Amino acid sequence: MSSANEKHALAGFPASAIRFVRALERNREQIAISNGLTASELRALFWIAEHASVTPKAVAEHMEMTTGAITAITNRLSDRGSLHRIAHPHDRRSVLLELTESGHVMMRSIHADFTRMVSESTSSLTEEELIAFESALTRVADEVRIRTGR
Repeated sequence: MSSANEKHALAGFPASAIRFVRALERNREQIAISNGLTASELRALFWIAEHASVTPKAVAEHMEMTTGAITAITNRLSDRGSLHRIAHPHDRRSVLLELTESGHVMMRSIHADFTRMVSESTSSLTEEELIAFESALTRVADEVRIRTGR
């Protein structure tokens, strides 16, 4: 029997989880494009924004990229005015990456748009269903993180 036409499709919750992740990925791609960013630049910007002030090394570790790749990404973000580098207060050899005011404005807008999209996407759920979904999603995400060591 030939395996050339064999399909490997998930079912049940795993299939729904993949569908949800793919929908979020498509949304992230649209956000990046509409803001003139690459997917990697958007990921870096989100992580820097979430932590307020981080080293390039920390961004590289989070994104599983080399510090050279992060330097290229942060150079582009800096050139477009979204972030800046400041001297590290405890390490003369390092810098901290922080959003500029323009970067903060962009992140506020992205977060507002994302929150609105999720709110509209969950509008058919009751408050109780939404609370249960949030709780279940958080628990599953935490368990996946534990199992993958991330």
